[in-house]
Formats: sequence, structure tokens, C-alpha cells
Amino acid sequence: MNVLHFSTSDIEGGSARSAWRIHGGLKRSGVGSRMLVGSKSSNDPSVAAVAGDGWLQRADTVSNIILQKLGLQYLYVPSSARLARHPWVQEADLFQLFNTHGGYFALDTLARLGRRAPIVWRLSDLWPLTGHCAYPGDCVRWMDGCGQCPDLDAYPPIGRDTTAQLWRRKRVSYDQCDITVIAPSSWTEAAARCSPLLAGRPVHRVPNGIDHAVFTPRGRQEARARLGIADERLAILFAAHIAFDNPRKGSDLLLEALRMLGRREDVFLLVAGRNAERWRSQVPIDVVPLGYMEGDELLADVYSAADVVCVPSAVENLPNIVLEAMACGTPVVAIDAGGMRDAVRDGDTGLLRPPGDPAAFATALARMLDDPEARRAMAGRALKMIRNEFTVEGEIARIRGIYEGILARREA
Repeated sequence: MNVLHFSTSDIEGGSARSAWRIHGGLKRSGVGSRMLVGSKSSNDPSVAAVAGDGWLQRADTVSNIILQKLGLQYLYVPSSARLARHPWVQEADLFQLFNTHGGYFALDTLARLGRRAPIVWRLSDLWPLTGHCAYPGDCVRWMDGCGQCPDLDAYPPIGRDTTAQLWRRKRVSYDQCDITVIAPSSWTEAAARCSPLLAGRPVHRVPNGIDHAVFTPRGRQEARARLGIADERLAILFAAHIAFDNPRKGSDLLLEALRMLGRREDVFLLVAGRNAERWRSQVPIDVVPLGYMEGDELLADVYSAADVVCVPSAVENLPNIVLEAMACGTPVVAIDAGGMRDAVRDGDTGLLRPPGDPAAFATALARMLDDPEARRAMAGRALKMIRNEFTVEGEIARIRGIYEGILARREA
């Protein structure tokens, strides 16, 4: 079996890390697995950038800027024109999609691929279901064709309201494809089952898998020593690809919550991600910016170095950070958004608070910091749950089983 994955990136960002994990797990299980990505950061020879590093990449950038302003989101991407002729496409028995929004994958590419082989689409967000956005929030227009969009600036933004037309273009493309959906959370599963664009398509719930050989409790002091953190105080960790001025990841709510928490000499804030240093002087507690942290071993040390991980995202799927932190024995305080309840069970494996309520989030952080017995108990229950329900071995076995079922059905 030869599987070709499409992802915006190979290792940068939550969806990309999931794609990378699944790609590697399939290879170890004997599946022929390759990746075509928008931007390549790894040295893996089984990963290639769609546009390469030359003029096509620059052409993609210019095209995306122009079409975004016109509201013609991803209707034309220069490098996509040659995808159907790529030798890896020719050799694939099945295509696995992750994020295709990112300016490397034109919408009509889907139909061209669908004419060659079946498609499995893992929903990292709801972009495949909407007229333009990845996280529609309270808006349900995607269930009825979009149009009259209330937020054209929602990621990925468009300059004109063409959402109804884009929604219909997706329907035309999808109708030409044999699509199976993988939903990593209850949130994406429910949305896929409600979507007119995916009506009648098989939907399989496959939770993210965690490599428990890497993400495991490492000892707080040992982890801090490896990170060069010489501080014995309690640590709150906030981690995001873009760590400051990122409302979708809840940086604005966290900023307000920490100001409400007030000055505490016994607590400091660890921040991992780009722009982490900008948190300094913004909150009344000390800040240790770690910058962008790459690699699972390093991330496991970051989680282990903290006493509590906060996930204040306003809209979210079920992010890797929640599962990985729990696997490292660190409890989580999160906003009750998206698929967060799948792992953060309020008062049992962590604390959940409602969206848009920084005071409630501040109170939850204080409770976790001030009650070490409750903190340890929740961490212990979370660790047990993660080891039972979220394993990379289980994830790969289920995905491989889905692939084999699709191919068997096609051959019958």
C-alpha cells in the first residue's frame, strides 16, 4: 500500500505534527508513506515541498495575496498545476489530506486527485466544511451554504464575501471524489456528520495518538535543568506556535486572566512559541520566554518543567499540547471549546472554564496552583486516561484499518 499525504507543513504547527506522526507511524508499520507539503522543514527524503524553493514558491505567494483580496481563496495556485503529474501522485494507492488551506493546494486539485485514487481527509479544523474559515465559532452558515459572512477576517481571511460561491465550488469538487473523513475529536466528528458538503461520507473518529516512550513524566527539576531554567517556583506554561497577540489561541484572555491573578512571588510564566519574549512586562508575574521549541524530546521537557499548562484557546480542536502535557504528568486548565472535553474532564483530569470569562480562568489557575494535592490527583488521573485512550499504536492501527477497508471496497 502506497499512501501520499498532503499537509501545509511537515513539522511546524499542530496539524503538521499530527501529519508527521501518522506518516512516521505508517512507515514503521510497513506502509509506503510519503508527504507533499507547502513548506518543508525536516530532512526526511520521503517529504517534498510542492513548489520547491524556486520561482514557483514565489509565484504561489503572489497568487495567494491577489486571490485573497479578490475573495477567490485557493481557486488557483501555480504549483498545484503540476501536482497531478508528480511521480508520487502517480504511484499512490490512496491520498491522505491534512490541512490543505495554506496556499499550496488549489481547490480543483482535489477533483484531479479524486479521479486517480480514494481520499481520506483528517479534519484538523472545519475549513473543508465552510465557505472560507477554519474556525466558524458560533456561526452556522456553513450548514446552509454560507454567504453573508459575519467575519471575513477569520483565518484564512478573504477580501470579499464570496463564501457562498466558494462553498458551492467545494461541493462540486467533493462530488467528484471518494472521500472518507477522519475526525480526531468529538467536535470535528459532529461537524462532519452535520455538513451538507460531506453528506453520506463515512466518518471515523480516531483520537490523536501520543508516543508514550517520549511524552512521559520526566521530573520537574531534571527537565528544568536541561532547559537551563534555574527557578524553583511554580510554573504556568503557555505554548502556541505564535505565542503573543494570537486571539484564536487565547493569548488575549490569558493576558487578562494573569492580570487578575495579580502579583505572585511564588509563580512564574513559561512561554513557548514565536514572539514569546513579548510577554515580558505585560503581566504581573515573572516571565521566562523559551521561544519556538522544535522536537518531541524538547517539548516533553517543556511540559515536565511546568506545574500547570494553560490552554485558553477561544476556538480549538483537541490540540496536541493538551494530550502531551497530560502524558508528561502535568495538569491542564483549558477553555471549554471544540473537542477539549474529550480529554479535559472538569475536576477529574483537569479544569475547564467557559469561553470569554478571564475571571473564571484566573480562579481556575489559582485553584490549581494553590492546591498541590488536587493538582497531583488530577495529573495522575489524566496520565492514566491518556495511556489508556490516546496511544500512537492505536491511532496507526485504526488509520491503517480504514485504508485497508477503503481499498478492499474499491477492489470488490
